[in-house]
Amino acid sequence: MKQSVENFLADVWEKLTAVYQQESQRISAIQNQSRLQAGIFNYLKVAWKKGQSQNGTIYIDVYEPFSWSDSAYKVDAGTYIQEFTEKNQVEELFSALSTKMERMFQAQPYGPRFFDYHFQVMLEFEHGETIWVFQKELLHEHKLAFMKQELASFIQTKVLAELPVRPSDNDEFFFAQHLVNPHFFQQTAEEIEPLVRQLQEKHLANKERLDQWIYYYTTAFKNWAEDHFLKYHFEQAGDYTNEWVPKTEDTAQDIEQEKLDFFLYVTVKLGYKEPATRLQYLKLAKQLGSQQAIDYLQKGSGRFESMHKSDVFEGRANDILQTIDLRMKEEGETAYREALHYIIHLLQEGFPKGYNMTLKAKVKNFLPLKKLAKSKLHQFFANCLAYPSLFPLLADYAQIAMEEFTWYQDVEPSEKSAMPGTYAVFGLGLYSKDYFPLVLNYMALVDSEHQSVQDSYGEAFVEAHGLSTELIPVFVAILLGANESAKPLKGIEIMDANLLKALVQELEDKEDYEREFVLYRLFGSPQKLRQRMKQEATQIKEELEKLRQWIS
Repeated sequence: MKQSVENFLADVWEKLTAVYQQESQRISAIQNQSRLQAGIFNYLKVAWKKGQSQNGTIYIDVYEPFSWSDSAYKVDAGTYIQEFTEKNQVEELFSALSTKMERMFQAQPYGPRFFDYHFQVMLEFEHGETIWVFQKELLHEHKLAFMKQELASFIQTKVLAELPVRPSDNDEFFFAQHLVNPHFFQQTAEEIEPLVRQLQEKHLANKERLDQWIYYYTTAFKNWAEDHFLKYHFEQAGDYTNEWVPKTEDTAQDIEQEKLDFFLYVTVKLGYKEPATRLQYLKLAKQLGSQQAIDYLQKGSGRFESMHKSDVFEGRANDILQTIDLRMKEEGETAYREALHYIIHLLQEGFPKGYNMTLKAKVKNFLPLKKLAKSKLHQFFANCLAYPSLFPLLADYAQIAMEEFTWYQDVEPSEKSAMPGTYAVFGLGLYSKDYFPLVLNYMALVDSEHQSVQDSYGEAFVEAHGLSTELIPVFVAILLGANESAKPLKGIEIMDANLLKALVQELEDKEDYEREFVLYRLFGSPQKLRQRMKQEATQIKEELEKLRQWIS
């Protein structure tokens, strides 16, 4: 080995070993490291740049850097750098760097959890206006075999096992990464989808875990799409943009069909979390000549009736984009009845309940609730509610559509997000007492921790029906269905002895936290309730005292 190479590597190794020793101490203190994480370090980039100094600077990255960051360790190069004038000399340096790194990687001197089972070595060397780049992938066969065993055991004992067995949150993060790793799985929907779905079903009763798992696999899928597919056929317009432009006109000829198929699977899956990304990726696949992408964009998966025409309305449905497009040729009960039957049939066949809608209609009705988004979806159901003869059909739709932890896509995820069936249920509950049982079902099902559009429904309900003793059970259910951070209602007058007695009776069998929440929404703070008691007649004061005892 040439002396210049030895000197270069000596400077690199002095800094690298110091960093690794410090990191080793940190890693040894980590508790509960995932069984699916073979190790932490899998990357080393050494770069030399001339800069302003006489001999330039050596940059050492132990983690793959972001394009906009500079986290490299820096070492001043010695005079030996002047001997690297030809590319073959730098190639010799890279060969020596790779060999030295491989010896350390295979020996595992910092313990079994320090290095991952694979490792990327890179060298970048500035030469005039260009940069010579060299890279090599290292593999630790024993650790890879061990990880395959661990992964197989994890799937059997944690993923496929019956409830209540669940994987840890930390394990699920790495499991999602492994799903798109060709070392562990074939990149096919047939192999991966059952495992994704199995964990989704396990977490259906736990909103936080379900959202976390969807986030983990969505992130892993998106990274795979960008790093292992899109970058081979497109170029990003810039570091801070998601715009992709084709590399060449004949890119489509170089595409492996299996990779394209997996890209389309990944695109559809991540679309449930990022619909805009799904649409963008499908359009990119279309540019590559994918007929499947064209079909997805135009007709969906083909499982559902994509086009429905009649004399009074036209409907289009796309389950991949989760959209239903309606055009009302006539305004009237017949047109809206046919449209409702069309949507109900789609949902009965398994169409996604959390869909978005486009609507072309002359009439623009909306429900009298401040928090509801004035979307086309809202408009459609408000238009339907103008026809009492459609109420039973709207109730049928709501029963099919309602699903916990699911939201319409008529707005971006926000405080205006609404569970499927919301517009129909809210309208029916305001316009007819016959549908109070449906309102009760909705309020029992709604995710009051993550949805808040129902918070103002109590005020609208009282404005529509007033308050009577027989309405107290429904009214209390509406109050309890509100978001945990809902504020006290405005303009609700309940200072009637009979109403207060009915309220006391309704709250008697509730949990303490439910009583407190209802009373907070009706009276505000305990202090406000005490002040109100001083102003009322004896009979009302007695009932208020019963309520006050339930407030801490």
